[in-house]
Amino acid sequence: MESKASKYLESVERYLVYALIILFPLLFVNLFANAFVTPKLIVGAALIGLILLVKSLKVYLTGQLKFSIGKYDAVIFALVAIFWASSLMRTPNRAEAFFLPGTTTFVTIAALSYIIVNQLDGGAKKRLVEWLAVSASIVSLFVLAATVGIFESIPQLPAFMKQDGFSPLGGILPTLLFFVTIAPLAVGKFLFEKTPGKRVLYGVTSVLIILGAFASGFQSLPANGNVANLPSFSTSWGVAIDSVKESPALGVGVGNYLTAFNRFRPIQHNQTDLWNVRFNTSRSFFLTTMTETGLLGIATLLALTYLIFKSLNRGKLMDKGALPLAVVINIIALALFPGHVVLIFLFMILLAMSQGTKSINLGSATGIQGSKLPVLISILPVVLAVGYSSYYLGKLVSSEFTYRRALGHISRNEGLQSYNTLQAAIATSPRVDRYHATYAQINLALANSIANNENITDQDRTNITQLVQQAIREGQATIALNPTRAGNWELLGSIYRSIIPLAQGADQFAAQTYSQAVALDPFNPDTRIALGGLFFAAGNFENAIDIFELAVQTKGDHANAHYNLGIAYRENGKIDQAIQQMSIVLSLVERGSDDFELAQSTLQELQTRREQAQTSEESTANLTPPSVPTEPALEPQLELPEDAEPPEAPEVEGEADSDETS
Repeated sequence: MESKASKYLESVERYLVYALIILFPLLFVNLFANAFVTPKLIVGAALIGLILLVKSLKVYLTGQLKFSIGKYDAVIFALVAIFWASSLMRTPNRAEAFFLPGTTTFVTIAALSYIIVNQLDGGAKKRLVEWLAVSASIVSLFVLAATVGIFESIPQLPAFMKQDGFSPLGGILPTLLFFVTIAPLAVGKFLFEKTPGKRVLYGVTSVLIILGAFASGFQSLPANGNVANLPSFSTSWGVAIDSVKESPALGVGVGNYLTAFNRFRPIQHNQTDLWNVRFNTSRSFFLTTMTETGLLGIATLLALTYLIFKSLNRGKLMDKGALPLAVVINIIALALFPGHVVLIFLFMILLAMSQGTKSINLGSATGIQGSKLPVLISILPVVLAVGYSSYYLGKLVSSEFTYRRALGHISRNEGLQSYNTLQAAIATSPRVDRYHATYAQINLALANSIANNENITDQDRTNITQLVQQAIREGQATIALNPTRAGNWELLGSIYRSIIPLAQGADQFAAQTYSQAVALDPFNPDTRIALGGLFFAAGNFENAIDIFELAVQTKGDHANAHYNLGIAYRENGKIDQAIQQMSIVLSLVERGSDDFELAQSTLQELQTRREQAQTSEESTANLTPPSVPTEPALEPQLELPEDAEPPEAPEVEGEADSDETS
């Protein structure tokens, strides 16, 4: 009876593996803020958990603990351990490491998939190629349908599915790399398969995958507007090196690349067309690993790569279906491009498929007199781990679904529903800073809406006070979750800046907060312009000039930085310097544009030594003089409580150097 049950469980396990192979690249659901990554995390974690539970039940029924090991097991286990160590010890907000972007979770899912595939027999491993080919073929059908415009004619579909570059993977570049990796497997099987039925299958899938690759390549052309925005290798290398200098062993923490990019990107990056893009991954998965997990992570990844190529040289990765070629293509893709979750998953699957394994049988685990207590003890950690992970993941999925509903309310301008739904999302998962950031903005928008009423009642003042304080608390919460991220300080600074007409002391809090944002993102000219504007509004023109000058130094061709500097010079009585800056502005903006007309008008007024420039309030120009709302919107203004002050700045290694530049 146990033998029959064991065979049944083996079949269930095998089909769960097949389901994982086909669904992981394919699944997307428009129920979450990220319709592509979150569903893949859910299906990956759920199916891996089910497979582990089935294995545990099989061990309990048979009393036998059998498993197969491969030559990459130790290195892969070490890599996963390093990702976990970096996430737990270095990542400020662990929710980012384990949920979104969830790199550690995806690496863990991929590694467990590797171990699970290793347990399959040779025949089951070979059949995985079929499911990979089928999965890639279905992805290709979606890509082809989007390319020829089929989805555009279906009004019920979400807007992102109607775009030319749509793919279930969430991007054209990873889709192209996915096709290029799978294509040799399908074509190789088609060429060498002797069974007619399977040869037809591989023939059809080969054609679909190749067509999908061509469609993806076509969509990737610059003329089609789907070119992936990637940082250069030099920028990625600079960020990685400086991150390792600060934290050699474990890096800046998994999921924390954005913080490293803000702090360590070289100033030369500001001369590129992508100067104002903040990247959460480097150009290469290898360099991202180096940045986030330090020398331990990159050394382990390179060691794994070395073992793979060593096996290739010795002829130990041989397969008529071009499996070695697929492995090499996957490695090159990860070395040259960002580590998309599907490519990481595919990498581990291909490794497991390409190697031979050694079977180990620990014999009977039932102990004396047939007791199964030792079996229960051996499988209990697995069951508990699956149970805890399911509970934690369930909460995150629930909160992400709620957050997606809140975004829908926001898009429809349903303020009260947005407010209540965001509250529910935060209550479920309070450590996701995106929820707090959005909630802060909703509170601020509601406060401003009430403040714009003509007749402000006492109840209105009470509501405005509560909303403003809540907005500040939520902004402070984002900093508490990740105090080293410049964007969180910018958010709180923008809140203080917005309530300057409403509350006393908000201007000072805004200046303190933006100063910390500048320290954590020293080469961002826009943050410096915002800080300089606060000093300008306070009449502190000398400090405003100093800050605008630094903004110009970080990006010499930033027209608005020169314009703000020129205006500050004018107000400080330095007309010659103001004329010089306005002349530079004219050389940077497009002739005939609103910006050009505004700068030219200002220059003419400066040249006639007028103390006050008259500019059109209705101009649609992008050039904006330093300005902060200073006229009180409430009389008397609100008095902020003591806990409304900005949080203390974090102690960050190397901050002294940043302070010198700020």
